[in-house]
Amino acid sequence: MTVPPPRPAPGPASAEAGPGRTWRPPYPLDLGLTLGFLRRGPGDPAYRTTPDGAVWRASRTPAGPGTVRIAARPSEGAVEARAWGPGAEWLLDRLPVLLGDGDDPSGFAPDPRHRLLYDTHRRHPGLRIGRTGLVMESLVPTVLEQKVTADEAYRGWRLLLQRFGTPAPGPAAAYGSPVARMRVAPAARDWAMVPSWEWHRAGVDAKRAATVVRAARLAPRLEEASAMDPAAAAARLAAVPGVGPWTAAETLQRSNGDADAVTVGDLHLPHTVGWVLAGRHRTDDAGMLELLEPYRGHRYRACRLICLTGAQAPRRAPRLAPRDFRAM
Repeated sequence: MTVPPPRPAPGPASAEAGPGRTWRPPYPLDLGLTLGFLRRGPGDPAYRTTPDGAVWRASRTPAGPGTVRIAARPSEGAVEARAWGPGAEWLLDRLPVLLGDGDDPSGFAPDPRHRLLYDTHRRHPGLRIGRTGLVMESLVPTVLEQKVTADEAYRGWRLLLQRFGTPAPGPAAAYGSPVARMRVAPAARDWAMVPSWEWHRAGVDAKRAATVVRAARLAPRLEEASAMDPAAAAARLAAVPGVGPWTAAETLQRSNGDADAVTVGDLHLPHTVGWVLAGRHRTDDAGMLELLEPYRGHRYRACRLICLTGAQAPRRAPRLAPRDFRAM
């Protein structure tokens, strides 16, 4: 049951504190595991963690920019959130689903023969698949991650938000606030207006930039996918040239909390799944899907847990070398 704290008195102090909400999840919740997948690299301007364990996120909601601070209160079995900006109420209203309230892992039962997966699931009961309800927020950085190294993609996302994002709303000093360094991602119309040389400066090639621009021009239709069933949502995203199954799955895992969205077309994931579940050195997408079939309905959950094992298939090729598109 939601127990909102008393609202502060109006005035400057109220604006500094922001509205808040306390929520008691009816299940074990690991805040870091559940929200950490939303972070795009250690320098993500839209995501910060602080030494007290709180998670700060800056989002562009349908109501406008907003920042939310989420902190666990283990002694009370509760999560406390406080938010700022025009999107504050929107973010607080959706706090439970962001933390996996719509996720039902009850049908997920790892085969004891898949020992690593079985043990990892037992050790991490607090992993939930949450949903942001924001498609463009996940789609744009996912497009930037197409066919490049993670470091390249994270750098591009960081530079573009610093250059074209807006300052995150929030307190100047409360809680040791990191808000001064945070940015809200550009609105769809602003993504569409980024000059070609700025994409180039951020290390984003023309193909990925064009995909983001096309998606930005279709943003209202794409945002509708957050309320669609998985097949319809994937089809809506795939209608954008440049958005394939890999990009759609990576987006819907976050925006829709799709616990069954398998990332096909990934360079490393099939090998990791094959190694953990079958001891195979090399596995293709078809082999990965076959191994994951017993977990249908929870295949993405299984992949998250497989990645948490830390196991990797032995490499037989050099790592993908970063390419500097700015030199082209």
